[in-house]
Amino acid sequence: MKKGSVFLMFSCLVLAGAAFAAGCSSREAEHIPESPDYSDAGMWFVREDAGAGAGAGADVFYLVSTWEEDWTADDGLVCHYADVYNVQHRADMDKEISRIAGYMGEGNNFYSPYYRHITIEGWATLDEELISRRFATAFDDVQRAFDTFLERRDPERPFVLAGFSQGAKAVVELLKTMPAEVAEKMVAAYVLGYKVTPADTLASGNIRPAQCATDTGVTICYNSVSDVKYIQPVVAAPCAMCINPVNWRTDSVPATLQDTITVRVSPERHVLVLEGYSGSEYHPIRGFLNVGDFHGAEPWLYQECLRENIRDRIAAYYETHRQAD
Repeated sequence: MKKGSVFLMFSCLVLAGAAFAAGCSSREAEHIPESPDYSDAGMWFVREDAGAGAGAGADVFYLVSTWEEDWTADDGLVCHYADVYNVQHRADMDKEISRIAGYMGEGNNFYSPYYRHITIEGWATLDEELISRRFATAFDDVQRAFDTFLERRDPERPFVLAGFSQGAKAVVELLKTMPAEVAEKMVAAYVLGYKVTPADTLASGNIRPAQCATDTGVTICYNSVSDVKYIQPVVAAPCAMCINPVNWRTDSVPATLQDTITVRVSPERHVLVLEGYSGSEYHPIRGFLNVGDFHGAEPWLYQECLRENIRDRIAAYYETHRQAD
């Protein structure tokens, strides 16, 4: 081989190595907040109902959505995660969690862990590889929190899983890692404003689509849009299931919400299509959410339907298990 060719090859290898090192360096040059200790009561939002004793109600495990933007830590590095030890970050999460507890926690014991959810900038890239890479940190927290939840609760009590947006993604991932004996106690999993992909359904027998208002051990999933052209893939496609939370049907038969809003399932696209609702109270998020879709409205627009449905599914769970006994 000629000296020039050897030199050229060597130079290319050096440049490639430098580029690889730079890529690794850029990934490492970020601040990772301290991991939460879930034995610390301060890492939880808890609301227990006096009426949720033995044979009544369920334990609700709720996962919050995205609240933080990128921020700069004291070490000068950018952080792409919420910091659970930051009082303001916990207060931000509480804004959502406390409202959810108001209806999901009714008659139940409600538990929601603070976790290092990834910031909105990650989602705004629409890069699912980047999102998945960062989400690994968030899900490590979620898995440990869920394990702590299981260790502390009465193992004979039923439980409900629920999450919104990023929290709903975490619910899907928990279903994949959940042991069968734990899944037997699950009333239902509510995946609000996020997708359950065909690959997700193949990854675990725990993921079964809800078919009506009172089946149990199932997954409730929906995303709402004004037109299917506004489906945002990063949260809503491809999706393998959708149920209408107003009439609890999976076909295109419409339902009326609040007298003026028509809600119907698109069976082909597995989303809810709404008529008579503008969603104007929810401002666009970084130009990719609340833009023809109603992402910000998912846990609130249907909250009375969800309140009633959680109660009905819990009752159905107890009835089914009484018959089995």
